[in-house]
Amino acid sequence: MEEKQWIEDVAEKIRHKMILVACRNRHNIPYSTLNGRFDDCSGEKITWWTNGFWGGMMWQMYQATGNELYHEIAVENEKMLDANLMMAGGLNHDNGFKWLPTSVANYRKTGNEESCNRGMLAADNLAGRFNLAGAFIRAWNDAGDGKKAGWVIIDSMMNLPLLYWASETTHDPRYRQIAERHADKVQEYFIRPDGSACHIVEFDPETGAFMKSHGGQGYGEGSAWTRGQAWAVYGFVLSYLHTNRKSYLETAKHTADYFIENIPESGLIPVDFRQPGTCTWEDSSAAAIAACGFLQLAQVLKDKEALKYHREAVRLLKILDKKRCNWKEEEDNLLEKCTAKYHSDRHEFAIIYGDYYFIEAIWKLTGQELFIW
Repeated sequence: MEEKQWIEDVAEKIRHKMILVACRNRHNIPYSTLNGRFDDCSGEKITWWTNGFWGGMMWQMYQATGNELYHEIAVENEKMLDANLMMAGGLNHDNGFKWLPTSVANYRKTGNEESCNRGMLAADNLAGRFNLAGAFIRAWNDAGDGKKAGWVIIDSMMNLPLLYWASETTHDPRYRQIAERHADKVQEYFIRPDGSACHIVEFDPETGAFMKSHGGQGYGEGSAWTRGQAWAVYGFVLSYLHTNRKSYLETAKHTADYFIENIPESGLIPVDFRQPGTCTWEDSSAAAIAACGFLQLAQVLKDKEALKYHREAVRLLKILDKKRCNWKEEEDNLLEKCTAKYHSDRHEFAIIYGDYYFIEAIWKLTGQELFIW
């Protein structure tokens, strides 16, 4: 099947299924599924880090179809997150994942000033997490004991666009400056010579000195957690887009090349590229995120380099479509066999961000994407 026809076929399958899924879940904020149906992370779980992706899916669907139902659901998701904005303990480095696909998307699409205000509140909080001694943005909160005050994670690269957006919106360089200093820190301490990425690096919060790396959600210290690798690829190319700093583009290519070189022959992405050979656990979300990063790289590069990353993205997406997509109308999720972390009692299940990035990647190919990052 020619690529153009395949893209349109997959896009049509998404359009057909998502209207059914949206109708069934219009008042929920999903994370995963139970017996094929989405759960709900609103209410007591409103601070969960993935709670912006459902709204993001709705904005992407609205952008592509113009169906007002998607607009209504996206706005409802955004307003539900107001409860999180009033919980200091529930605000962290993942502010970008929550308010870029919801409030910032709304502002970009409609010019809604209330949404702009929400985005700025989230950006101000994210900027306030910047450690002056170490020039990094602290990741998680803790119980007040300061044990994680120096922890930084690779996922943070995907949250920096909230700060870039804040600078562009207010014409205040402070947000961009913080984002660049943090990206520089990640570039120096997270990306290994072979292009693989650490998940967690710990710094002394008083002096900023490097202390150690942690395996985090991957197999172990020194391993290559695939979703973290995908965050690095996409995160660095986004930092390049917002700053035009060539070193970020080179780092994006370096991490992308490592990912590509380690894709198994099957094209199905493991949880960690360095997990034991006897382990068969997969993470389809890593494939979808990496595909988005590759396609973004292809958009900023030229000629053979661009074709290389475009080709690899399409390869991953075609395999997901054929082997890891759930097209059943009566079930809610798109992607199957996503894994949140290696050391867990649960593996290979539906996760909302897998579905979000799969849709975003396909919309990049159709030219219907709403740019969120």
